[in-house]
Amino acid sequence: MHLVRPLLALIALCLAGAAQAADLTVAIRDSAGRPVADAVVIADAAGRPAPAPGRFVINQRDMQFVPYVLVIPVGSTVEFGNLDPYRHHVYSFSPAKKFELKLFGQGETRPVRFDRPGLVSIGCNIHDAMQAFIQVVDTPFARKSDETGRVTLRGVPAQVRQVRVYHPLLRAPGNQLVVAVDASRDATVPVTVRLRRPAPRHHDY
Repeated sequence: MHLVRPLLALIALCLAGAAQAADLTVAIRDSAGRPVADAVVIADAAGRPAPAPGRFVINQRDMQFVPYVLVIPVGSTVEFGNLDPYRHHVYSFSPAKKFELKLFGQGETRPVRFDRPGLVSIGCNIHDAMQAFIQVVDTPFARKSDETGRVTLRGVPAQVRQVRVYHPLLRAPGNQLVVAVDASRDATVPVTVRLRRPAPRHHDY
């Protein structure tokens, strides 16, 4: 009997915690009603541990960074691989991670560890039109939208009242919007964003 009551109390506590978490879906469209891919949705939840660091890949392929936008946990390592027949020179001046990978050729890779949360803008010092963006996060509630423009964050604590929506072309300070949400229940939140026209991609060769 002495063991049953604490066990029942633990089960009740777990059920209460589950009831206070929600699955939030954010549906992102541009001003013309088209779905927006590569938008990052972040819910900052105090007290929730960051996900474990991992290893990720950004390739240089067809004179572009692939993927264009990447979301990684803080402490993760990104392998930069060159799949082009040209040499690339990858760098970032972002406060969250400043680095430089000097010229490396086809078939070569270079690792970089991202040990601080924040946005890291990536460029190629040889090909100015090449860009990529890495969101380094310290929350388990962060994902980027797919081709349908949707992101689902699962198990968001009820105390969360807002999410941040980021896109490299978003017309807003810091390319980011703050959107009010109700995490006390499962919900779909529509978000309309205004995007800048992407810069033309041109190369000398």
